Amino acid sequence: MVQKKKQETYYLERDISWMYFNRRILQEATRTHVPLLERMSFLGIYSNNLDEFFRVRMATQNRIAECGDRAASHEREHAMKLIKQINKLNSGYMKEYEATVHQITQELRKENIYQITDSEITPEQLEFIRSYYKKNLSGLMIPVWFSAVKLLDSENDENIYLAVKVSRKSPKAQSDYAFMELPVNVCGRFVRLPDSDGKSYLMYLDDVVRCCLPLVFEGLGYTEFEAYAFKFTRDAEMEIDNDLRTGTLQKISKGVKSRKRGEPLRVLYDSEMPKDLLKRVLKKLDLDTLDTVLESGRYQNHKDLMRFPDCGHTDLKYPAWTPILKKELDGPDSILEKIRQQDRFIHVPYHNFDSFIRVLQEAAVSKQVQSVKITLYRLAKESKVVKALIAAARNGKKVTVVIELLARFDEASNINWSKKMQDAGIKVIFGVEGLKVHSKITHIGMKKGPDIACISTGNFHEGNARMYTDCVLMTALPQLVREVDSVFDFIERPYSPVRFKNLLVSPNEMKKKFITLINDEIKNKKAGKPAYIKIKINHITDPIMVEKLYEASRAGVDIDLLVRGNCSLVTGIEGVSDHIRIRGIIDRYLEHSRIFIFAAGGEEKIFIGSADWMPRNLDHRIEVVTPVFDPAIKGEMKRIVEYGLNDTLQGRIVDGKGENQFQDIGENPPFRSQEALYDYYLAENAGTGE
Repeated sequence: MVQKKKQETYYLERDISWMYFNRRILQEATRTHVPLLERMSFLGIYSNNLDEFFRVRMATQNRIAECGDRAASHEREHAMKLIKQINKLNSGYMKEYEATVHQITQELRKENIYQITDSEITPEQLEFIRSYYKKNLSGLMIPVWFSAVKLLDSENDENIYLAVKVSRKSPKAQSDYAFMELPVNVCGRFVRLPDSDGKSYLMYLDDVVRCCLPLVFEGLGYTEFEAYAFKFTRDAEMEIDNDLRTGTLQKISKGVKSRKRGEPLRVLYDSEMPKDLLKRVLKKLDLDTLDTVLESGRYQNHKDLMRFPDCGHTDLKYPAWTPILKKELDGPDSILEKIRQQDRFIHVPYHNFDSFIRVLQEAAVSKQVQSVKITLYRLAKESKVVKALIAAARNGKKVTVVIELLARFDEASNINWSKKMQDAGIKVIFGVEGLKVHSKITHIGMKKGPDIACISTGNFHEGNARMYTDCVLMTALPQLVREVDSVFDFIERPYSPVRFKNLLVSPNEMKKKFITLINDEIKNKKAGKPAYIKIKINHITDPIMVEKLYEASRAGVDIDLLVRGNCSLVTGIEGVSDHIRIRGIIDRYLEHSRIFIFAAGGEEKIFIGSADWMPRNLDHRIEVVTPVFDPAIKGEMKRIVEYGLNDTLQGRIVDGKGENQFQDIGENPPFRSQEALYDYYLAENAGTGE
């Protein structure tokens, strides 16, 4: 949905651009050069993303569409149109998805990995399955009669369910109807059967249960059994930090129909499900007219494909890229002293995140360190970061941790770690009311000499550091370190008049400073000086920033953007955006770093940090973006962006149309930025680089 305003501003709706982004992930699953099991994983990522999108973003649109307040009529009409367009795209993409699942399943058979159904098994396999049921599933599969429950309002939407129809052979016997939750969390989604004749056999847990329905209903006299999968997605809650203006949000919050948090808003069901059974499922979900009900295939909740068993076929996955332990950060010398001597950086997952862990571990033990402050947004289950912080507290350091309890879907884990840290004597600050703390910063206070700061584009999370591309700057520059310390003061006293000369901090002046940087490029272009903007970022949806980039393009400033996800810009519009080029990379690692490059009249200014250009980041979160001063690190940031912009193998054209085309490279060999970066870092660490 592209809106054209009076000023000739073109703005692609955030949620439509997200659908285009998720389709890029789906398209990756269709590409023959991608290893088969990685293609399967992309299918899982696509499905998991879609679940979260419906749980949060579509929930918000549904609430707006149901709003009864007359003052919100424009927003209500807009939301209804958006829902209709999203459902149309989703329906088309679902057909592509099902076709891709079928194609990959067939290709796996050529590699002797067979997914079989309950109708394909041999007597020997059935014997194994029934033995498996008695050993692993008995007692976990307990049917609930539809007639015994009013609504499925207490069921977890993370799970998959089987709707079951059972009957007896008696001519006058009526059928009975039940549902069962599949115990995926206990048993996994796939059961591996015994290999035979060099072939590996896998079966969905769904089909294992279908084979064992006589055992599930044992002793009740039933002789006929049918089971069909269904899945529903609940309304997570109205997303407060979304793209709505505050006034609009207040109107809708006040006038919205009483949709409760947790009501189902999307249902997927097996298209083969009999009408009498489907009727019972939908009745117990109590759906509204705007909710989405979709026929689907035999299996639901494909996020489990991210953990599809490889059956020993590691050749069907990406070859391992072992994270590189940078020589300059290795060895017996103090890593804190190395940072004091010169700015350092790591680019995970290419570089080993253990270098940052070592910074914390040395700070925890060193008698020269007196305090450690850190912001934490998401935490690993066995967090080495937290263990180092607890050790620091036990060693008498003054440790302060700002932890965001509202990090979506990580709330329980963060609360658990918070209690352990408090017990160890750590001062734990639970975010800021009305502002999510999304910045990624660490401050290490020394007894003598300069303090140290670490500023990252991503979470201090070991798991993320194996999958997300992020940059961590480690510095002892006083002008940066002092201001990082001031951010912690600001967090403890939010909305206090703190000014930052070097750092860009939201919600204070980050947006204003970015606008000034763009305005400088416009002025320089008019003055005949070097003028360009190169940005690597996750999302651009803030209307003010979108319009500012259009303004720069109108002035002739060349703008090259790497945008992974949501992008509200529309390129190629003559006189508006014909100087803007955008690429989106989907590859083995999730692109996550934010890097901002401005020509600045020939004296390039380069920044990295935690903020995307969305209203929530610029106006409703505490974010930190830092300038990079070290010439060598500036060069590395430029390399990351340039490699991404030149990626012809994994970089799609993002133009607001959703076609996700690749660049025409003619006879040139394809260029893959992630592979090229890893190879460069390997050579650099071995001393054979450029």
